[in-house]
Amino acid sequence: MTLFSPCRRALCGAGLVLATLLATAPVQAQDTSVKFQLDWRFEGPSAFFLLPAAKGLFKAEKLNVSIDAGNGSGNAVNRVASGSYDMGFADLAALMEFHANNPGAPNKPVAVMMVYNNTPAAVFSLKKTGIRTPADLAGKKLGAPVFDAGRRAFPIFQKANGVGAVNWVSMDPPLRETMLARGDVDAITGFYFTSLLNLEARGIKAEDLAVQLFPQHGVKLYGNAIIVGEDFLKKNPEAVKAFLRAFTKGAKAVIADPKAATALVKERDGIVNAELEERRLRLAIDSAIATPDAKAEGFGDIKGPRLALMASQVADAYATKGRINPDAIWNGSLLPAAAERDIFAGAKPAKK
Repeated sequence: MTLFSPCRRALCGAGLVLATLLATAPVQAQDTSVKFQLDWRFEGPSAFFLLPAAKGLFKAEKLNVSIDAGNGSGNAVNRVASGSYDMGFADLAALMEFHANNPGAPNKPVAVMMVYNNTPAAVFSLKKTGIRTPADLAGKKLGAPVFDAGRRAFPIFQKANGVGAVNWVSMDPPLRETMLARGDVDAITGFYFTSLLNLEARGIKAEDLAVQLFPQHGVKLYGNAIIVGEDFLKKNPEAVKAFLRAFTKGAKAVIADPKAATALVKERDGIVNAELEERRLRLAIDSAIATPDAKAEGFGDIKGPRLALMASQVADAYATKGRINPDAIWNGSLLPAAAERDIFAGAKPAKK
């Protein structure tokens, strides 16, 4: 018969106690990973996502968020739908088009927070051409990439303003403003805060431009929203809520201090011009985010009748395979409380 020494019995007892403690200790919850796809490259407006990441706002919500640059809203929607990304940032019209043209697709993304309450789409022309109003566009040569949001939605602009037929010229994005500057086209469509600065970079002064913003000419389309894949939302609703809480806190900080926010964009992509991107960010805030419509509806939210009208307009303009059900593309139940989304107190108009 083997007898344990007092020392060995003590060690055995300690081991049993340790095993019991480990078995009963609470399991430390791991941060939820979120792969996020932007709509475009790292520019001033991407500060709305880079700031909460850099300042630890996502981390405080137990989220591990990675943010990648994009190359268009349509691609952002497709990548979230494919499961390559969990969440993304995309034009609501592109999301509507995906739903209408892919009714049987699994993992269809849904919009959960509106960021650009008004579309930034606009028509640009040189004042010397005499194009100042929508009616002046009839019969003219307009240029834009085939996937440009303003070009895709132009039939809505035409109908709202009684514009006659126009002639479209297609080109790659880097050539759009160049072709207008040298007179190859009479006008272009593009995002206000993108084409304005691109034209200035090509030697066109702001005072020599005629700019027709869609929202100021009867086109009340929503712009870009935060989207999430159906599968990720079902499995991680609390993580999506946490993302939106952190994003909202970050958005308030961005609006209060665009200069500091732009510095974070520069940290992410060292080749950007910080001064230029700060101006782009301020223009985006002024024209698409802190707008009268956004202040009336509440940052992040939408109004049902306006969404329904947009769904009908997009179905017609985009010639989708089926009609668009607005209830299928929007889920506002995950938004932070209205008081938390009251973020416009620090917003100041941008210098044009």
